[in-house]
Amino acid sequence: MKNRTMHKGVVRYRRGYAANEEMMEQVFEGSHHANGTECIDNRDLCNGGKRDGRDSKGSRDSAYHRENTYNKDDMKDDMYEKDDTYQSNGVIQIDGSSRFPWILRSEHYSGSGGTVGLGILSIILLLAGCLSRGLYYSADLYPVILIAAGSILILLFLFLVGTRPQKASERIPMSLVQDQGNIERIVENIFRFPVMWRVLWPLGMMTCFGVHALTGSVSKQGSMDEMLRWSLLAMFTLLTAILAARTDGARWLACGWQMAGGLLVLSGILAVCGILPLPFGVMRTADPEISSAGARLGGLLQYPNAYGAIAGMYALERLIAAARVIARPVPVGRLIAAVLPLMPAQAALLLSESRGAWLATGCAAVAAFALQRRGARLSLLLAMAAPLACAAWLYRQLAAAQLAPAPVPGLLALAGAWAAALLGTLLLCRLWHSGAAKAPRAAALTAVVLAGAAAALMAVASTADRLAAGVGTEVSRLQMWRDALQLWTEAAWLGHGGDTWRNMFRAIQSSPYVGGEVHNGLLDLALDTGLIGIVLVAGWFLLTLRSIFYFAPQLMPTMLVFGLHGAMDFDWSFTLFWMLFIWLGAWAAALKMEAEGIQRSGGTVEYTPIRSKSGSKLRFKLKSKSRSLFLRYLPTQSHPSAVPMRSFFHIFQRVTARLIRISTVMIIFFWLGGTVWLTSRYAVAEVQYRQAMSEPYGTPAQKVHLMAALRSNPNRSDIVISLARTLPGREVESLLLNNLSHSPMHPQIYIELGRLAAQFGEGQQAGVYFKQAIALNRYDSIGQSAALYWMEQAARREWEAGYRERARQTAAAGVQMYERYQLLAEEVEAGNVRNDRRFVLEEHAPGYGENLRRLASAFYPPFTPELTKRSP
Repeated sequence: MKNRTMHKGVVRYRRGYAANEEMMEQVFEGSHHANGTECIDNRDLCNGGKRDGRDSKGSRDSAYHRENTYNKDDMKDDMYEKDDTYQSNGVIQIDGSSRFPWILRSEHYSGSGGTVGLGILSIILLLAGCLSRGLYYSADLYPVILIAAGSILILLFLFLVGTRPQKASERIPMSLVQDQGNIERIVENIFRFPVMWRVLWPLGMMTCFGVHALTGSVSKQGSMDEMLRWSLLAMFTLLTAILAARTDGARWLACGWQMAGGLLVLSGILAVCGILPLPFGVMRTADPEISSAGARLGGLLQYPNAYGAIAGMYALERLIAAARVIARPVPVGRLIAAVLPLMPAQAALLLSESRGAWLATGCAAVAAFALQRRGARLSLLLAMAAPLACAAWLYRQLAAAQLAPAPVPGLLALAGAWAAALLGTLLLCRLWHSGAAKAPRAAALTAVVLAGAAAALMAVASTADRLAAGVGTEVSRLQMWRDALQLWTEAAWLGHGGDTWRNMFRAIQSSPYVGGEVHNGLLDLALDTGLIGIVLVAGWFLLTLRSIFYFAPQLMPTMLVFGLHGAMDFDWSFTLFWMLFIWLGAWAAALKMEAEGIQRSGGTVEYTPIRSKSGSKLRFKLKSKSRSLFLRYLPTQSHPSAVPMRSFFHIFQRVTARLIRISTVMIIFFWLGGTVWLTSRYAVAEVQYRQAMSEPYGTPAQKVHLMAALRSNPNRSDIVISLARTLPGREVESLLLNNLSHSPMHPQIYIELGRLAAQFGEGQQAGVYFKQAIALNRYDSIGQSAALYWMEQAARREWEAGYRERARQTAAAGVQMYERYQLLAEEVEAGNVRNDRRFVLEEHAPGYGENLRRLASAFYPPFTPELTKRSP
C-alpha cells in the first residue's frame, strides 16, 4: 500500500496575532484519501503532550513539525473521519460550497491585494466623512454614498466574474448540495464571516425610514434622506465586517482610526494657530452663556459640541494605549510615539469648550481608571498628567486671544506645550521606573497630583465663567426635551418619520427657542422611528459594547463617550459618529478573531481530544465555525446513498435553497443599484438648485435650472417654493399643493398658497392657509406680519371688485390674526423667557392691523399707500 507523507504543525496562538495559515493549508491539502475520507494522524498533535518520555518542545514560536506516515490499513484507529451532520461533537465539517482547499489557500484568503483594497476603500470613506462636515448635511452625503455603493457593486461584479468553476478534483462528496453556481457562492462567501450579522442593524433602520417614506410622514424628503444615510451605514458596516475578518484587518482598522482622529485634531489645532485656513472652523459669539472666550473650536465638523466629543473619544483611546506602553520600561522612541497625540487631542477637547463633552470624557476616564488593574492605574495617571497640564495651559493662552493668535506666537505656543508634554511624560516615566529608592516614586506621584490639579483648575475656569453668565441654554434644552416627549407620545411605536423635530418643533414649542435639533440622540430616534428604532439601536449598541468589553476593553471608554454625549446632544445626526461606532465595533471583532485564532476562511481546526474505541488513540475535530446560513437547514450526510437522490423532497429542498440564494443576491444588487439611482437623482437636483441660486432672480436661466432640479427631486420644498415664485398663474397652486402632500408640516408652503390666493382676491381661502401657517410656526414674526399684509391686500381687492361683504369678512379674519399676534408678543415680552428667535411685534404690523379694522367697518376706508405697498 502506498504511503503518504504529511507535514503538520501545531501553533500556540497569542492574543492579537493571526494564526498560522500555512499549517491549515498543509493539513487540508495533504489529507485527501482515496475514498473521499480525510485522515490525519494525531498521535503527537496534543499541545503540551509527551512522547517516549520526552517533552515535545517547539521552536521559538512554540511550533513543532514532524513527518508521519499512514496508510489505509490503519485508518480506523488513526484518523479524522469526515461527518457532515451538525452535531455537538461531529468530527469534520467544511463550508457549504464543498471546496475548502481553494478557499483556505493563504494566497487567496489573506492575499494582500484584497485586504489592501478593502482597507483603502474603508479608510477613504471614513476620511470623506471627516472632510465633509461629518456628513451632517444631505448634500455632503450623496457623493460618499455613490462612492460606497459603486465600489461595492464593482467588487461584487469582479467577485462574480473571478469565481472560477469548481474542479472535479476539489469536490468532496459530503452533502447533497453540489455544483453550485457563481451566484450561490457569493451568498456563501458573504455570510461566512461571523461579524456579518452587524449589517442587519443599519438595514433595519433603513427599512424603518423606507416604510415611512412610502406610507407617509411629516417629511418625505427627510425620510428618504435618512433612508439613504442608513443605507450608507449598512454598506460601511459590510465593508468593515469583511475587512475585520481578513488577515491584518485589525492593523488596517487601527490605522484608519489614527488617521481620522489625527486629521480632525491636528486640523483644528492648526486652524486656531493660524497655520491652516479652515472656514467656519471656529465659532465666534458674543453671548457669554455660549462661550466665555468668545470663540469655540468646531474644526472640520463646524460644531464645537460634536467636535469635542470626537476629540474626547480619540484622546481616551490614545491615553489607554499610552498607559499600556508606560507600564513597562520601553525605548524612548516608542514612548514618544505613544504619547505624541495626547496633548493635541486634549487641547482640542478643551478648545471646543463643550461642557457635555468634558463631562462625558471625564466619566469615561473614571470608568477606564476603575476598569484597570490596581497595578496599571498609576501608568494611566502618568500618561495623562503632563499632556493634560500642557493642554490646559495652551487652552488658556489661545482663549485669551479669542482663538485668533498671531501665526508665529500661536505656533510657538503649540510647539512649546507639545514639547513640554513629551518631556514631562519622559521625566515622570524615568522617575517611576528608576526604582533606586522611594523618593523618585514619591516625586512621580506628586507631579501627577500637581499636574492634574493645575489642569482641572484651568479647565474649570471656563465653565465657571459660563455658569456665572447664566444657564439659559440648559433651560432651553430642558424645554426642548419636554416638548419632544409630548410630541413622541403622539406616535410612540412607529414615530413620525425622518426629520420630525426639524419640521414640527415650531408647531409645538412652548417658548421661542431656536433648535433645529432636539439635542438628544435617543429622543431624536424616538421621534423618527418610535420604540422600534430605539430597540434596534439599543440592541446594536449593547451587543457591540459586549464584544468590546470582552475582546477590546481598551476601547470601552471611547464607546462610553459615544453613548453618553449622544444622549446630551445631537451627535448621532452626524453620520461620521455612526461610522466611528461601526469602525470601533469592527476593530473589536478583528481583535476577537485574532485572539481566538479563527482562520479568516471561515473554518478552523478545533483540537478536542476524543477517545477512540480502543481507548488508546486520540481523535480531533475539524469544525467550520461559520457555515453558510443558507445551508444549515439542508440535510447532509457522509453517505449520500442513504437518501434517494431523485426523491421529491430532495428536489424541493435543492430548488428552495437555490431560490433563497439567488433571491438574496438579487435583493443585494437591487438595494445597491436602487441606492445609486436614487442618490444620483438627488445629487443632480442639488447641483441644479445651486446653479439656480447663483443666477439672477427671475431670469429664464434660473427657471430652467429649477425645473431640472424639480424633475430630479420633486420632494424638496425649497426647490418647489423657489420655482413657484418664478411661475405665473394657477399652475403654481397645483405645484404647491402637490408638494404639500410630501411635506404637510411645512409652514412656508401654506404662506405661499395664502399669498397666491390673496393675489387672486380669494380672501377666505387665503385666511385658511395663513391660519394653518401660523399654527405651524407661531413664533415667526416675519411670517405673521406677511400674513397680515396679504390679508389686507385680499380684502382691498375684494372691496374694489364689488364684493364688500366678502371684503369685511376677510378683514375681520385679518383683525383676529393681528390681535392674537399682538397678545402673543406681549406674553413673550412679559414672560421673562429666553427669546432666542427674537419674536416681537413687527414695525409695520400695527399699520396693517389698523387698515384691517377700517376695512371691517361699514364705511369705505381710506388707505395709506406707503403701508399697503410695502411687503414684509
